[in-house]
Amino acid sequence: MSIIRLELPDGSVRECERGTVALDFARSIGERLSQQAVAVRFEGGLLDLSASLDSDGRIEIITQDSPEGLEVIRHSAAHLLAHAVKSLYGDKVQVTIGPSISNGFYYDFHAPDHKFTPEEFPAVEAEMTRIVQSKLPIVREEMERDEAIELFRSMGEDYKVELIQDLPNETVSLYRQGDFVDLCRGPHLSHTGRVKAFKLTSVAGAYWRGSEDNAMLQRVYGTAFNDRKALKAHLELIEEAKKRDHRKLGKELDLFSFNEEVGAGLVIWHPKGAMLRTLLEDFERREHLRRGYDIVMGPQMLRTDLWKTSGHYENYRENMYFTEVDGQSYGIKPMNCLAHMMVFKSQLRSYRDLPQRYFELGTVHRHEKSGVLHGLLRVRGFTQDDAHILCMPEQLDGEIKDVLRFIQDVMEIFGFSYRLEVSTRPEKSIGSDSDWELATQALQGALESSGLPYQINEGDGAFYGPKIDVKLRDALDREWQCATIQCDFTLPERFDLSYVGADGEKHRPVMIHRVVLGAIERFIGVLIEHYAGSFPLWLAPVQAVVINVTDNQLEYAQSVVKQLRSDGVRVKSDFRNEKLGFKIREAQMQKVPYMLVIGDREMEEGLVAPRFRNGESLDTMSPKSFSDFVADECRNYR
Repeated sequence: MSIIRLELPDGSVRECERGTVALDFARSIGERLSQQAVAVRFEGGLLDLSASLDSDGRIEIITQDSPEGLEVIRHSAAHLLAHAVKSLYGDKVQVTIGPSISNGFYYDFHAPDHKFTPEEFPAVEAEMTRIVQSKLPIVREEMERDEAIELFRSMGEDYKVELIQDLPNETVSLYRQGDFVDLCRGPHLSHTGRVKAFKLTSVAGAYWRGSEDNAMLQRVYGTAFNDRKALKAHLELIEEAKKRDHRKLGKELDLFSFNEEVGAGLVIWHPKGAMLRTLLEDFERREHLRRGYDIVMGPQMLRTDLWKTSGHYENYRENMYFTEVDGQSYGIKPMNCLAHMMVFKSQLRSYRDLPQRYFELGTVHRHEKSGVLHGLLRVRGFTQDDAHILCMPEQLDGEIKDVLRFIQDVMEIFGFSYRLEVSTRPEKSIGSDSDWELATQALQGALESSGLPYQINEGDGAFYGPKIDVKLRDALDREWQCATIQCDFTLPERFDLSYVGADGEKHRPVMIHRVVLGAIERFIGVLIEHYAGSFPLWLAPVQAVVINVTDNQLEYAQSVVKQLRSDGVRVKSDFRNEKLGFKIREAQMQKVPYMLVIGDREMEEGLVAPRFRNGESLDTMSPKSFSDFVADECRNYR
């Protein structure tokens, strides 16, 4: 009998026979643990519970209530969906891929003669339930590559054949449950009965392998949880998210629109939306100026030669627009960094001048594919709260920490929590290994010495440098990517930027690229959903609406509007010949913070009666007192 030693996460070591099945090992620790187990992590890799443990190593039991366990459940639910679809539609449908994703799963189907609709979901879910109740064993098989190709070819699954043909492996892994078989690395649940709570949510189009040159598939989305209570809570969250959808609220509140005659992904800001944006941009200018940034502005297009020097032409041109003027090629800017480097380069700089912090609310354009455009969250023309800090290497740590504090302050103002990731060098990049290493160490060092936890996001840095990505969480606990801090040793080298050091010699500065809100359009979309359109008073496009009870108060009400407006209050009026209740409800529907109701008493005493949008009433006060109240509230938004 051969014994192996397995180290658990707490550092303890347990011995078992070589060849022990993972589920039996979990059972040896505790019966309850084995019942909750869905997979094991062995030496860093995930394995099925049916896997044989054949060597010493570190092991962790993955349970159904852990994040990784939930991924296993959702991955198995994706296979369950594909199984049900094949059972219902047979050869009319080819299966492609079906991974777990954040908050759920999807499966892509090729069904040229059938269009999936949400109305079919109950029938598909019923078939999924039947398969769950059958408790079919989910069995992993290893198969020779050529044999697997023949198997899927005989089944008419051309997409699976293509996937296997592109794999370098001599053998591939398959998973069977009943008469359904799928190509997959796993791991999966031990049987279909362990998929306890699931729901199909939507259907959308998706190109095969993400390329517009390939066939359009139908992607059916769903979600799955370990129990029905968690599923119910998630579905309620989805319904709340639908109510908060910024595209829906943007139309209802008359903030912005899109028009195909104008062009896809190009925002048209209506008066209230433009005011919201202006308030946000004014806030940005104030915050940057008090932190020592200088405001600069660059042109909308720059000569293509500059984009070649920067590396954008080689590494980013598929996302850019180009034009020609007087026989000279120009690139419409997708980023603001080039003009900022030209500002730095416009005169000789001393070490005493550093750091130089350049801030620009710079409008950029990027060629986003039509399939990924999504309201304000993914557009082709947008404005970034972009800044570039050029500093000495020894100033780098302090500048990164200052940006982190800036981001922390701003996220607190808007009520966002967040987590941090360090994104490392991507495959398509420029610069030396040593520069990338220095830049990555600078970002990680600033985070660690600040006591800020972070995760590593391998290979997702910018092509010119690594970055800290800030993943903020909104009121529904959804994550959004907005703020980022990028450390760049490469572009200052390419543009031959220099400063004169204390030794009288020329030295190379380091550049930090950073945004705090990110794209203004995207941030506004996130804010709309975060606040459900009910913006705080300081940010509300309309802070108050003056409402008269009858025409008898019209003249006084008009004078109130005039006074409030002159005091700086963003005020509108509703003097229509409608019932008071109707006008109040409409103002509430428009999410206006305050309604100032004026009847005979208010007119006679020179007062207004403020009513908050939630129905709460304040004491009557003079128009000037209300103006002061608004000013105080806005002044204290921090």
